[in-house]
Amino acid sequence: MTASIVVPSLFSLTLLLDGSGALLRVGQPVPVSGQELVTLIGQLGDFDYPTRNAASGLIRRAPIAQAQRALAAAVRDHDDGYVRFRALVLLVGFGGSPAREAVVDVLDDPNDRLRAVAYGYLEHEPEPAMSGFLIAALDTETSEFVRPALIRALAAHDDDVEVRDRLLADIDRGVDFFRGAVIEALGDHGAGYAVEPLIRIASSEGPLQDDAVLALARIGDDSALEAVAALQGEDRDLEPMVSAAAAALGAEPSGHLQFVSDSLRFAAAAGDELALVRSAAAGLGTLASTGNVGAVSVLFDVAIEAEPAARDAIALVLGTVAMRNPTIVLDHLQTRADLSASTLVLRDSFDILDEDLEEERFFMAARSAFWAASEGSDARTVTDELIKALEF
Repeated sequence: MTASIVVPSLFSLTLLLDGSGALLRVGQPVPVSGQELVTLIGQLGDFDYPTRNAASGLIRRAPIAQAQRALAAAVRDHDDGYVRFRALVLLVGFGGSPAREAVVDVLDDPNDRLRAVAYGYLEHEPEPAMSGFLIAALDTETSEFVRPALIRALAAHDDDVEVRDRLLADIDRGVDFFRGAVIEALGDHGAGYAVEPLIRIASSEGPLQDDAVLALARIGDDSALEAVAALQGEDRDLEPMVSAAAAALGAEPSGHLQFVSDSLRFAAAAGDELALVRSAAAGLGTLASTGNVGAVSVLFDVAIEAEPAARDAIALVLGTVAMRNPTIVLDHLQTRADLSASTLVLRDSFDILDEDLEEERFFMAARSAFWAASEGSDARTVTDELIKALEF
């Protein structure tokens, strides 16, 4: 049974909802007039979250070319900076040349949110010709909100030797927050050229030691195994990350996976072992990012049953995995008997992370998986459940 509601009183466009009030499936494009689309885009900045969210859902379902034109115009000309930001996120989700053109136009915009989205786009759609611009931007971009996205964009352009040299220099330069962003980006982008300095940082006690250990795991260069093995038994809370790194580097993967999984189960059940929960979850998240489906499964299993503090810590990791590696999470969800509970964990994780662009990329991946699958398939069931939980 379906019901029909009107997005709050500003226009007549309606959207079919299921009995729970969730947006129905992915659907064919919903016809919408030019004025209705302009109104929807204006609602992206509404103070009322349900209004903003419903507007986003309807824009995603508008005919693509029409939506792209309207969103590009809003990014360029709208008076509300937050509307410009949300319009760019949605435009990047649609992709294509309108998204690229809008991104290039906002790279020097004073709106921090716009620049962060632009750099995020360039991380996932790298263009060698942009390397010089990105290197130069590091000397002027000081926003704590934006600089990590710029660093990740640079890491995606590391075919350029000047980019590599700059990132290697920045491992040891600046405050720990920015150094940590460099280390994480190097790991996520498989920067084999950075193994030596990362081993040095991983081998020394300090606030960035765990970041370096996990980055080495994601890079997967087994030359780091000796240094990682030397850390075993040194720090109880670091131990699950060390064990996960050893597994990722090829040392007894099944045994180390079991140890990290058992650590997470123990810590989550204990109720007073939050540091150990974070360490074990981070280790499993790193293994998941390398394609280890068993690690994904354990993260969901434990999060579903955990108390709020532990659940939030695990959800944070799961959300990051889902945003950075949508396919492994979407595929795993097809195997779960507790699909509804699992998607609620993802909902919580996205709420905690508040990463608009990465969420939009996950939504696009889910919609792509829906259309690639046959009617009645597990993939379509998963997408329907995700739409209900995440409201996209």
